[in-house]
Amino acid sequence: MPSLMLEEAREAPARVAALLVADGDRFEALAARLGAAPPPFALTIARGSSDHAASYAATLLALQAGIVTASLPPSTITRYHAQLRLEGALALAISQSGAGPDLVMTLEAAAAAGALSVAIVNDVAAPLARAAAFVLDQGAGPERSVAATKSFIASLVVAARLIAMWRRDPDLLSALERLPERLDAALALDWSAGVGVLAPAASLYVVGRGLGLGIAAESALKLKETSALHAEALSAAELRHGPRAVIEPGFPLLLYALDDAASADTAALAESLIAAGQTCLIASARGTGGIRLPLPPPLHPLLDPIVAIQAFYPFAAALAEARGHDPDRPRGLHKVTRTL
Repeated sequence: MPSLMLEEAREAPARVAALLVADGDRFEALAARLGAAPPPFALTIARGSSDHAASYAATLLALQAGIVTASLPPSTITRYHAQLRLEGALALAISQSGAGPDLVMTLEAAAAAGALSVAIVNDVAAPLARAAAFVLDQGAGPERSVAATKSFIASLVVAARLIAMWRRDPDLLSALERLPERLDAALALDWSAGVGVLAPAASLYVVGRGLGLGIAAESALKLKETSALHAEALSAAELRHGPRAVIEPGFPLLLYALDDAASADTAALAESLIAAGQTCLIASARGTGGIRLPLPPPLHPLLDPIVAIQAFYPFAAALAEARGHDPDRPRGLHKVTRTL
């Protein structure tokens, strides 16, 4: 019987298709508000997988709206009681459950400091949603596996849809319409060549750059959660510095070589590592050296990372089982984590 993780990942294309035609008034209202009073900067409030979605959203904001975004650690509010100056800023909180008290307190503090508060949640009745001026529904439906999949993908799509509507970007809007079929194509791909490589591994790097870095971070987290495999996400640029010294025979790398300017650096890095005899699993739509993990043809540079993580999730579920783990029940973890 397939794991809940795999079943829920397979739901993502249909959930995204429904999401893209739902709540148009909410998206339009927020897009109009941002257009009328563009924020001078933005901040994100999130943990775990949602923080990786926030990383993707932050890059979108920089590329599409020229807005610098910082990740606000909740402890600055919950433990240090910082007095923030956020007049006119956009405060974007992302959470599957919307129940974490630290996220709620931080978003409330951001709003009190003058920020426009927005929550992207999978439960529009959750405390985090009640704390926000604008609420955008992930529309992922119930998610029972501890390892988030479809809700993570939905978070990325919500961010992309909001940016596309705010910036009135016809190319991005058109590509979003075709995204569900590309997600379906990603589910049909065969990444089994990577299972045998990582099944006996003790550690690895997961590498991306630009929009691919949040996807690399999410992949590393899922490998830790579901396979008890020590995985560290790195920028392709940063790996060229000190972290490269850790790589030795038997230390594999999973690299996202997507179809954009930043990810071209990842492909170049992969070539140099392969030439040095390192084991590289390369997620790419193009022919590569190393062990290729295929991706569908590129759709849009801002959306291709979403397609890539859709291809990754079935692989992560299969790898967990190959390593003797239940991907639905990671050791010591629960679906909702409450911290302050």
